[in-house]
Amino acid sequence: QVQLVESGGGLVQAGGSLRLSCTTSGRTFSIYAMGWFRQAPGKEREFVAGISRSSGSIYYADSVKGRFTISRDNAKKTVFLQMNSLKPEDTAVYYCAADLSLDTIVVHTPDYWGQGTQVTVSS
Repeated sequence: QVQLVESGGGLVQAGGSLRLSCTTSGRTFSIYAMGWFRQAPGKEREFVAGISRSSGSIYYADSVKGRFTISRDNAKKTVFLQMNSLKPEDTAVYYCAADLSLDTIVVHTPDYWGQGTQVTVSS
């Protein structure tokens, strides 16, 4: 079992930056691929970014490429999402996710989820 806790959300003006963190507990963090998803009001949850166990493979949604960066620190059992050049359409609840398979994170539904953190970008 893996417990995920997100932090770092908040209110920011368009063009600003935020850094989300997701800390984990439970089984060994390094065996899991990690990802970030988001859900805007009235919309389905969507994939944002995913990273493999060793950070050797990274994927982004087209909507965030060049603006968001996912990274992880296995020693600290933490995954990060650096968000730059934020836009009002980035406003959503952001969720951290974990799965043994990066393919599952990118294409399907991961096994483990955090509770989410709100990101609001004002225009």
